[in-house]
Amino acid sequence: MAKQNFGGMPNMQQLMKQAQKMQKQMEEVQSKLEEMTITATSGGGMVEAIATGKKEIISIKINEEVVDKDDIETLEDLVLAAVNEAFRQADEISQKEMGKVTGGMGMPGGIF
Repeated sequence: MAKQNFGGMPNMQQLMKQAQKMQKQMEEVQSKLEEMTITATSGGGMVEAIATGKKEIISIKINEEVVDKDDIETLEDLVLAAVNEAFRQADEISQKEMGKVTGGMGMPGGIF
């Protein structure tokens, strides 16, 4: 008996191959993101945060001119701004790269 393809739906074997191919591509993108670095600054370059594409901070540099023991709040704000910008850029790059793999179809729960 020949396999029937109901309603033009791809067979299960084709779907599994596509899913495996997509999974491999996603793993490659994840690896690429881990190796990628993103640099973001705040305060006109006074604070610099460097993160990986996986949103792990690997370096923070602070220009000594912005260090004022009487105004720690400003320094804290500048560090937060630089880190948040690095994370925003990492998210943007991740979504773009994953979108190439998923063809913009999106994943459950808004993952990509």
